[in-house]
Amino acid sequence: MNILSEADLIINPDGSIYHLNLLPEDIAPTVITVGDPERVSEVSKYFDRIELRKGKREFITHTGYLSNKRITVISTGIGTDNIDIVLNELDALVNIDFKTRLVKSSLVSLDIIRIGTSGSIQKDIPLGTILASSHGLGLDTLMKYYYEENSIEDRCLLNKIKGHMAEFSGLDPYLTSGSKGLLERIAKGLQRGITVTSPGFYAPQGRKVRAINRFPRLIEKLNTFEYGGLRLSNLEMETAGIYALAKSLGHNALSINAILANRILMKFSDNPAQIVDQVIRQILQNIIA
Repeated sequence: MNILSEADLIINPDGSIYHLNLLPEDIAPTVITVGDPERVSEVSKYFDRIELRKGKREFITHTGYLSNKRITVISTGIGTDNIDIVLNELDALVNIDFKTRLVKSSLVSLDIIRIGTSGSIQKDIPLGTILASSHGLGLDTLMKYYYEENSIEDRCLLNKIKGHMAEFSGLDPYLTSGSKGLLERIAKGLQRGITVTSPGFYAPQGRKVRAINRFPRLIEKLNTFEYGGLRLSNLEMETAGIYALAKSLGHNALSINAILANRILMKFSDNPAQIVDQVIRQILQNIIA
């Protein structure tokens, strides 16, 4: 066994993991991730009791109980660069012995559930929809730095998407399916779609403000993909990274999206906070059901 160096696995003087500032006992087997640090309390306010509140930088963590279910909710901030930090450090907390710096012989699989906001790229997905990601399609470069092994079905679907997007020569997407178990248990009855993860909010999601957009037809191209009843449904900035890293590390991941915008109709919700609250309450109930 290889001992992890102090430079590879950075542990704070109090024994906590470097960025998240958490001890192994601080996290529950079920972890809810949210982007916005302020949304952590919007989730944990529904807990029956909160046993831990910690924070460092944009990473705010609350752990507590809803009914008899121990749950952790943690903010990731925006983007797959932050997902790289959060997923690796969550895995280290449960699968590495901080005293010996060795990987444990018996590995733990966390249930990681993202509750986030997103914009629809399909005309018939209205504002207020709660959408579960069957797959995450990454337009970012995170998984260029990791080896990944995907199923034949995922590789076939990715090849179809790459063929459809061949005109965008600078893009080399990756694709990972979500946890089938979590999809059936937590997202039963919810609308599903392939979620597209972009490395930015403006041009990478087809928005035009002042800087010149290299791919002005991005939304149109994404919107027109269809294969075997699957289509690209929405845009955001974390799902593909969560799905790909979770699978690489042996965890179960599910992304739930509150649809606040429709990019085809050019509309944004008048009551985003109400929609997000509805999603939080429904997913928490599904978790303990």
